Amino acid sequence: MGSRLLPLGLVTVAFAAGALGLGGLVLWLGLVAIPAAAAASFVAVSDLLEGKTTLLRAATSSLALGFIVLDCAVRSNAAIGAAAPRLATRALLATLFAYAVPTVAWVLEPVKVTRTKPERRRRRPRPVGETAEILEEAA
Repeated sequence: MGSRLLPLGLVTVAFAAGALGLGGLVLWLGLVAIPAAAAASFVAVSDLLEGKTTLLRAATSSLALGFIVLDCAVRSNAAIGAAAPRLATRALLATLFAYAVPTVAWVLEPVKVTRTKPERRRRRPRPVGETAEILEEAA
């Protein structure tokens, strides 16, 4: 099962490392996140092909995978010691947004309330012999 939490965690740590100025660590975390994001994306797409209603999850997982690959490609071609390119930072931010969209959609999804009528309890008719016994005990 491809968990979306592993690539999300790796991208979050990479984004924080980028904010601290650790460009090399960001590149390595992005490279490690690619197989995890690919696994999550493949599972989401296969679930969609099986007929499950996971279109949003499949689309955002695939989009996030593309953004992670873009980030790693831009960072690996940047000059050593130079500041991180803006495109790489924006790609990481877009990855975080892509992983956040299904959560926001889940929170904003309306609650479906189904009303059912409560079942009335039916009294079972007592046999004639029992009714006579109950009346005799009461007297």
